[in-house]
Amino acid sequence: MRKFWIWSLVAFLLIIHQDNWFWTDDTLVFGFMPVGLLYHAGISVAAACLWFAAVCLIWPEGVEHTMASSENHSPDKNMEA
Repeated sequence: MRKFWIWSLVAFLLIIHQDNWFWTDDTLVFGFMPVGLLYHAGISVAAACLWFAAVCLIWPEGVEHTMASSENHSPDKNMEA
């Protein structure tokens, strides 16, 4: 169920990322930042938080062990010996 909600939020972020309503808005936020730029900064922060949540909540088990075992048997290490 977690996977469904994470992917649903990803789809939601993809949809709201396509903004057309701030293209012609000349409003400045904090006196210097265009509202469209602030909107995209917010989308970027939300995407970063969502991917952090995805890694914490739905990362597959055992991936780290598979990578560690493949690194121990890499051809480069055998060549050094």
